[in-house]
Amino acid sequence: MLLKEYRICMPLSVDEYRIGQLYMIAKHSHEQSEKGEGVEVIKNEECSDPVHGVGRYTEKRIHLSNRLPSWIQSVIPKIFYITEKAWNYFPYTITGFAHFYPGTAFI
Repeated sequence: MLLKEYRICMPLSVDEYRIGQLYMIAKHSHEQSEKGEGVEVIKNEECSDPVHGVGRYTEKRIHLSNRLPSWIQSVIPKIFYITEKAWNYFPYTITGFAHFYPGTAFI
């Protein structure tokens, strides 16, 4: 296997890039949140890992009820969200998803 590595010179440091990345994620989440929809941050705390070191653990609820097509909205309840759990050890990120909707019996 042939492995090639390319490096691109950037006009900012790694710390400046990290701060900018976190800012843009927060800004996008805020822009997508309207009328009870969008992103709700449940936990945002520091964590540590023996392999990756110190990082941030974030748990978010992404509310999707009004973003789905109307035929799907008629099937699922109004309270529908996806839970995202992320461990951010810059530049590494581990992410997991789970869904929730109350009452799982569909007719």
